[in-house]
Amino acid sequence: MTKLFQSIENLKSVSKTRLKIYQKLGVLTPYDLLYYLPRAYKDYREPVAVADAVVDMQNVVKVTVTAKKNPVYSSRGMQIFRADAVDEDGTPLGIVIFNQRFTFEALKTGESYIMYGKIISNLNENRYNIQNPQLLKDIENPIEAVYPQTTGLTSPMVRTNIKECLQVLDEMPFETLPSAVREKFQLMTLPRALHMIHHPESLEVIEEARHRIAFEELLRLQLGLYLLKCKADKKTEYPMQKIDMQPFFDSLPFSVTSAQGKAIQEIIADMSGNSPMNRLLQGDVGSGKTAVAAAACYFCACNGCQSVLMAPTEILAEQHYKTLTGFLEGLQIRVILLTGSLSAKQKKAAYAEIADGSVQVIVGTHAVFQKAVEYHKLGLVITDEQHRFGVAQRNALAEKGGTPHKLVMSATPIPRTLALMIYGDLEVSVLNVMPNGRLPIQTFAVTGKLRQRAVNFMIKELQNGRQAYIVCPAIAESEDSDLDLKAVTGYAERMKDTMLRDWRVAILHGQMTAPEKEETMKKFHAHEIDVLICTTVVEVGVDVPNATVILIEDAERFGLSQLHQLRGRVGRSSFQSYCILITDHPTEEARARLKLLSSTTDGFQVAEADLQLRGPGDFFGSMQHGLPPLKLAKLTDTKMLHDVQETAQYLIKTDPDLQKPEHHALYLDILYLFSKYGMNGLN
Repeated sequence: MTKLFQSIENLKSVSKTRLKIYQKLGVLTPYDLLYYLPRAYKDYREPVAVADAVVDMQNVVKVTVTAKKNPVYSSRGMQIFRADAVDEDGTPLGIVIFNQRFTFEALKTGESYIMYGKIISNLNENRYNIQNPQLLKDIENPIEAVYPQTTGLTSPMVRTNIKECLQVLDEMPFETLPSAVREKFQLMTLPRALHMIHHPESLEVIEEARHRIAFEELLRLQLGLYLLKCKADKKTEYPMQKIDMQPFFDSLPFSVTSAQGKAIQEIIADMSGNSPMNRLLQGDVGSGKTAVAAAACYFCACNGCQSVLMAPTEILAEQHYKTLTGFLEGLQIRVILLTGSLSAKQKKAAYAEIADGSVQVIVGTHAVFQKAVEYHKLGLVITDEQHRFGVAQRNALAEKGGTPHKLVMSATPIPRTLALMIYGDLEVSVLNVMPNGRLPIQTFAVTGKLRQRAVNFMIKELQNGRQAYIVCPAIAESEDSDLDLKAVTGYAERMKDTMLRDWRVAILHGQMTAPEKEETMKKFHAHEIDVLICTTVVEVGVDVPNATVILIEDAERFGLSQLHQLRGRVGRSSFQSYCILITDHPTEEARARLKLLSSTTDGFQVAEADLQLRGPGDFFGSMQHGLPPLKLAKLTDTKMLHDVQETAQYLIKTDPDLQKPEHHALYLDILYLFSKYGMNGLN
């Protein structure tokens, strides 16, 4: 099996140039290349009549060559070869070949060929032409794999390399799934699945191969996360004692919700054990996650330990710093802010206070896990919207202490089936009750015909002293007329000159520098700006309680969960707030999606609908950067998810460390994949 895991530079068919391309793609071994899966297939088995061919598309036709013509040269020096042919119905077809003498010479007058190529309409001769066709006799398989291409790497190149990898696999075949699992779920063997996905015998067998590989993808992920969790369950150096939390609750300017109370109890119970806490605090926008985090920091400080709260942006870090300071400073707990924009002198002073333990709570960005930061007794690590960091960064911070407790906060509602896969290494607390005094956001979906009325409604809110967001999907106007998307820059200029000329308008988008974004958000927070015209950069942003309207242009361009996140920018005070969704392209699907968003403010219900409508998207990658990506598995396939979870539970119950001989290959497979994506903590 070792040859499969050696460098692909050992393959005869991989040149040094191609090696570099593969390395950029993360393809390092023959084993990796076997999982470089086709994006589509060409089926050469069923030619169509020329009259039925789809113009401007690739078609398979069977024709007989009737005449070959002398080559001509184009004005640019290109050699053009032409031939005439007819199909079995006698329908004529012109053959046009550019700069490929060998292909042209292979054609013999009077002989029949199956060809694959783009059919174009030749109006001058009143017939179809086929351009640069491939001849079936030059093709190894009647169903041919088409691979993702990049500069310098074509499908034929990949096919040649994979053919050699399959030969290596044949020399040393191996199987990762126990026979009992394969038999129960009727899964083909791994060698056959890899052969059939690259060189299929039929379209049906492709689906069988994909099913086998998808099943294993999910199982590896589930088991890998379980092993991570077991690894994390080692003893912590900071087991804590339960304390009276009443002083904390008494200091709050509000009563905690039942969901917040339950989450705090779960966190305290976890942190009072010998194993480190590994918990996800999942709650909708505005559900009060920061108050729960403050309770955890208070509990930690009363046990003589420090807490760190890490946020993905300086804006969010500063917001958390102010909120936690408000919650904790009256309880004699010091909170400090640590971000990259501090001066060298400020950082040095902060490092000293962190090292000697004179501050109990540290709030910051990625700066909190830099090498220069030494903690006194780091007992708790909290990450907010942790999917924006990546697993390696989270672990780097956790390693600063003696196996500290970990709390992950997310405002992105995730369906349970998805949460089990994404956060399989964490216990889950859910905040599904909104704090008292928060009015549900009223959501309206309208067409562009009502745009002026919507803006007038927004202006009434501005006249009452409130503020507003307008979200556009693009930053600048596009020359692509097919898109016709509302863009921040042009939209803002038009609005400043017309309907919003009496109001203070500013823009915010991802191409602005970090200081520019920070400054704009600070001004908006201070009500030096009335209307912020922006992109989705505000999806996770600062808390501006005075903002009561968010108007979203081209709403059909966004996913439901993203629209829900954007909607959460308002409704953060006792003022009634509004979300107005505008679309100029009210297709049936868009109407259904926007109607659903208008009918519920429950983020989990929205997330379930989004998963069914759009699939999981980039949950692996952006959501949990650092885990092996899913190539074939679909998280909407609830039956497969159920089967995989059942299998994982059985394997864990019968062999918790996966050390039985029949599980050895599966264990090594998990180790290899997780280590490849930055997770070295499994072995």
